[in-house]
Amino acid sequence: MVVTGRRASLRGDQWFSLLLMTRLLGTAAAVLLLIVHRVTDHDGVLAIVTLAWAALTLTAFGRSTALRASPVAWAVDAAGALALVVASGDWRSPFYVFALTTLVLPATTLPWRRALACGLGFSVAYGIAALLTRQLPANTIANTIRLETLATHLLVPVMITIALAYAGELLDRLRRERERAEQLSLQAERQRIAWELHDSAKQRVHAAHLLLSALDGRLVDGQRTVVDHAVAELRGATADMETSIAELRAPVDGRPVDDLLRERAAALGRAGGGRIVVSGRLPILPPVVAAQVYRIAGEALTNAVRHAGASRVDVILGHEGEGEDATIRVADDGAGLPDGAERRGTGLRSMQGRAQTIGAALEIGPGEDGRGTCVAVTVPAAAPSTADPGARR
Repeated sequence: MVVTGRRASLRGDQWFSLLLMTRLLGTAAAVLLLIVHRVTDHDGVLAIVTLAWAALTLTAFGRSTALRASPVAWAVDAAGALALVVASGDWRSPFYVFALTTLVLPATTLPWRRALACGLGFSVAYGIAALLTRQLPANTIANTIRLETLATHLLVPVMITIALAYAGELLDRLRRERERAEQLSLQAERQRIAWELHDSAKQRVHAAHLLLSALDGRLVDGQRTVVDHAVAELRGATADMETSIAELRAPVDGRPVDDLLRERAAALGRAGGGRIVVSGRLPILPPVVAAQVYRIAGEALTNAVRHAGASRVDVILGHEGEGEDATIRVADDGAGLPDGAERRGTGLRSMQGRAQTIGAALEIGPGEDGRGTCVAVTVPAAAPSTADPGARR
């Protein structure tokens, strides 16, 4: 069984540095003790095996998020460390600390009850390893010093697991509270901007439209052309503001970007904006990142339908796998970008600003066959404000 999902991946990334530091310290301590103090007749071989095992496991866990979340990999790692304890011939061997480092990933990835069970299982396995070393005399229970030492060695893994699991739980709570605060802040800001657009800017544009329309009977032919053009621009501005208000009030938080884009595409299609096809899926994105990605893609859709006169728009969503970059492509067969549009267009500058906010790469240019416009967004896996949406239970 493999612990899958973004939760395991995030935790594996977060706690791997702790595993790296403790494993290196445990390896150094074990090798040093083997050098300065004779433990077995084959200390040199044990030192080489220890260094090789540490290098192998750290490289494997460092390169693979799947291994960092795999109970099978944890079990193999623990079995290798306990095998070194048995090979040393003494349960109080230098490899005890090395073996304890195998608890880092399960204790910080699993829910705390399962993590505790993992710690208890390690203590039982270590007790079996101690018996296999044949260094537990029959009078261990009667000997107070030996009993205390054995009890300490058996309880330390459980205490370490509890401490790490509790720390992981606290960090999860902090992440959830930060995510909730970000959601509330985004929602309040969107509502404020929507109200200002609706109550101020939109009303002023509408008033200007009425004033220009009232001049219709008092205009000469040359003036009529200019005013008609201005009225058309005001109608377009009103439509753009209505779109912006609708998008600002859209409930982005907590909903997949895929679903939101499909709803937006359906709404534009019903309004007679041509055929819009949304394909593929995106990974789960943090609220701040999801909101900005949706705004960028929504702006690209609006531009394609209302300004480029596109008859078909393809929205392609994708990602390579767990922990990989997310990609969004909006390609249309419309009129394309006029010269200098990227410098003059407020909407395009807004898209670029949103992309920079979340550390995403934004490319705007002609389509593959030179027709229309293609907007491509690449969101890195380690985008700002990444948070774990799944809580430890």
